[in-house]
Amino acid sequence: MSQNHDAAAFPVTLSRWLLAAGLLSLLLRFWIAVTFPVTGDEAFFYWWGVYPAWGYSDHPPMVGWLIALMRATLGDSLWSIRLPIVLLPLALGGALWWALKPADKVRAAWAVLFFWLAPLNWLNVLITTDTPLIFWSVLSVAALMRAERRVQLDRAAYGLYALSGLFLGCAFLSKYFSVVLGFSYLVYFVLYRRERLAGFALLVLCALPGPAINIAYNMSHGWSNIMFNVYNRNEDAVFEWRKPLTYIGMMVYLITPVAVWMAVRYRKALVAAARSQRLLACLVVVPLLFFALLSAKKVIGLHWVLSFYPFGFAFLAFALPADRLKACAKGLALFAGLHVLVVAGLYMTSLDTWRATKLYPQIIRSYKTAEMLQQVTAPGVVLMGEAYTPASIFGFERREYMPVFGVGKFHARQDDMLVDFSLYQGKTVRVIVADKPRLEEFQPYFESVRVLSFEQDGVPFYAVEGAGFKYQAYREGVLGTIFKRYFNIPSWLPMTGCPFCVRYCGQVRCAR
Repeated sequence: MSQNHDAAAFPVTLSRWLLAAGLLSLLLRFWIAVTFPVTGDEAFFYWWGVYPAWGYSDHPPMVGWLIALMRATLGDSLWSIRLPIVLLPLALGGALWWALKPADKVRAAWAVLFFWLAPLNWLNVLITTDTPLIFWSVLSVAALMRAERRVQLDRAAYGLYALSGLFLGCAFLSKYFSVVLGFSYLVYFVLYRRERLAGFALLVLCALPGPAINIAYNMSHGWSNIMFNVYNRNEDAVFEWRKPLTYIGMMVYLITPVAVWMAVRYRKALVAAARSQRLLACLVVVPLLFFALLSAKKVIGLHWVLSFYPFGFAFLAFALPADRLKACAKGLALFAGLHVLVVAGLYMTSLDTWRATKLYPQIIRSYKTAEMLQQVTAPGVVLMGEAYTPASIFGFERREYMPVFGVGKFHARQDDMLVDFSLYQGKTVRVIVADKPRLEEFQPYFESVRVLSFEQDGVPFYAVEGAGFKYQAYREGVLGTIFKRYFNIPSWLPMTGCPFCVRYCGQVRCAR
């Protein structure tokens, strides 16, 4: 299974498959990237690129740095911001090839092809925190695999272990799920490569700058990442059967029914491959089990598992009998083709096609953002949103940050870093809302309030216009609630700064 084929044995048809899959999927991704409107998450992360920092409210800073880089080099446009995710599958395919070709060039090529045929790699064009996470994670694994191919622990091997650790640290600065990758490494070395623990120790040492940067940021920003990921977003973390069942269904879809069927049918071959491809096996099994346990209380998001996604296809390519590889590729191609047809069908629709659906108001907000803002905007009036998704989308269209009025949810906490509501004292504010508002929720914070009604393409929307903003009332009624709900920072966590607390009470740690 691990024999290395020479170049003459490389199938010509496989090369053609790779070229077709890589090129056609790239063209489709680019087309979607330049025609699909910005999403709420993308618009939210966009501002991380406008205000580069060592960290942000929800996550570590890498996606913000990436967006800042794209804005600086290719301009402030949606397609330039999305270009990294458009090119990502090609980069990952190259990394997989480099990592796996010493074991078997032909199997490595099949691994790349399987991965490129996954429907997600044809359709995903949305820039998120997962984009740099996936990139750095796969590079880390690729360097580790090359290090593990070295017969001796020589200078080259140590260099590759160090490189793997550096990439792992960059993954940590992208998203905390990189910890699962590090844990997979630990399981692998403890179970199978104890004689190379020195290499693993160097890997960990070179990864440490990532966590060090993140810890320093959290200490100076009220431990915002910890509050978001550990406390505020886990208030509903209780067991429900739908959560693990949803996880299973999601994984079957992501892996694709074709690959799942092949894996079940040739399960003995997978077990045999696990003995010869132990690192790949750990990179598949450990994350699967980790997220399975987590799914007992949390709904596992589709994007949570994507940094481990390529390794499942690579493991399958090294496990299946040689005469079944083409059949698997054909099945994957058929499954991807069905998705392409669905996308083609969606692009043939018009806005009127969706008029009778529940999605129509959100579709209008995304496609008619400029027209909606034109109706609401007025000289000397401050615009705000009712939640982070609409506020981010409206702000992206204007290229002007739009605050969220009110308490918001645990996702909207970047406002706490950026917005000083005392600057709006006495000003007129219009809060854009989707549903008819209740004025009593706004009256305490203004001298007078009124409701403005608008319509865009048959969709009604509203704005609450408040004249004479009362900052002190807002501080007590809204900011006070935010402080109690989202800044219940454990006293044992050392703090050197907290932008929200300093504005709220003038101290790094406010008294309760």
